[in-house]
Amino acid sequence: MEAYTDFAQVYDELMDDTPYEEWCEFLMNLFRKYGVDDISREKGKNDTNVILDDGTGENAQMDGGGEMAGNLSQERNSVLDLGCGTGTLTELLAQKGYDMIGVDNAQEMLQIAMEKRERSGLDILYLLQDMRGFELYGTVGAVVSVCDSLNYLLEEEDIIKTFRQVNNYLYPQGIFVFDFNTVYKYADVIGDATIAENREDCSFIWENYYHEEQEINEYDLTVFVAEERNAQGLVFRRFQEVHYQRGYRLEQMREFLIKAGLDFVEALDADTHGGVTDESERVYVVARKGAETAANQKVES
Repeated sequence: MEAYTDFAQVYDELMDDTPYEEWCEFLMNLFRKYGVDDISREKGKNDTNVILDDGTGENAQMDGGGEMAGNLSQERNSVLDLGCGTGTLTELLAQKGYDMIGVDNAQEMLQIAMEKRERSGLDILYLLQDMRGFELYGTVGAVVSVCDSLNYLLEEEDIIKTFRQVNNYLYPQGIFVFDFNTVYKYADVIGDATIAENREDCSFIWENYYHEEQEINEYDLTVFVAEERNAQGLVFRRFQEVHYQRGYRLEQMREFLIKAGLDFVEALDADTHGGVTDESERVYVVARKGAETAANQKVES
């Protein structure tokens, strides 16, 4: 089954305990730390045009010394949310003044994101694209991909393809911040576990099946959504989706970054923000646009 179709309707409700505000602050601190945050930024918030296309465009020209060309200074605050889903984090970052682009390959999720944008009036560009081959209209100062979006890429080559695209669209010294669920989390924490939650208007059963040889976690999701009320009470609709996520190790991600031409900067345990351990369940990685790539772009321009 295709993931995030019917589930998109209830995604935000079932993810209401997700610490998006904390993630936003964490990312902003990293932007400041690595110099992709301009405190003088200003945003217009009146453009609510709907853009949902294949996103063809050309790379903008850049200088190679860690600073942007003068006519591209605004790209210091341009951020791509890769695997943006329903746009909750994208909206929060836009509210902070960043020029946001959201990319996702689930049309149902993006539709909800655009409905949020219509209500907020924020100037956010949404593109319906596969992260393995996304295309932008210019470069960005930062790319973020959180909430285990990359775990949906089950083949190593797909991770590398995605990283190469990121490297291509970062301006020199731009940063890439992403997270991933580890093999340990799937194999030892949630693998073969069943999680259920009963709410008044929406309930779910989440059954995990860990495939050890492929290091892939399959989760079968059954959701019950209240759609109407009759004399007997609420009438629920039942639907099912199957999702697959692959666990990765930090040493693998470092290797993928190198193959894609990106420079590894640091890794943090997502829960403690300290060092990564053998029992880290989710890991943040910070990488930079590769110095060699930036130098080549300077020569080509």
